[in-house]
Amino acid sequence: MPTDESYFEYILEQLSELKDIRARRMFGEYILYYKDRIFGGIYDNRFLVKSVKAAEDHLKDITLEMPYEGAKPMYLVDNTDDKDHLKGLVEAMYEQLPPPRTKKK
Repeated sequence: MPTDESYFEYILEQLSELKDIRARRMFGEYILYYKDRIFGGIYDNRFLVKSVKAAEDHLKDITLEMPYEGAKPMYLVDNTDDKDHLKGLVEAMYEQLPPPRTKKK
């Protein structure tokens, strides 16, 4: 079931305190980037982030979920109403995220 456009727009609005946020649509879902590093995505109307230590430390209740079959588990972010909390979460995760891959020529 693809993510509803209204849920996608809601999550982007909640992340609007951060500069350099972008999203890329992929198969009806969305990959989320902060300063060109992938930190999470929106899958089936669920906001999921990569399972890095900073995210684990920042989230109160840890729930691992599969974004899609065959993917690595990610942390579910169920408290999406607090913009400051989301901003802190993504900023804390940034240094632990892998840099973007360089494309081979």
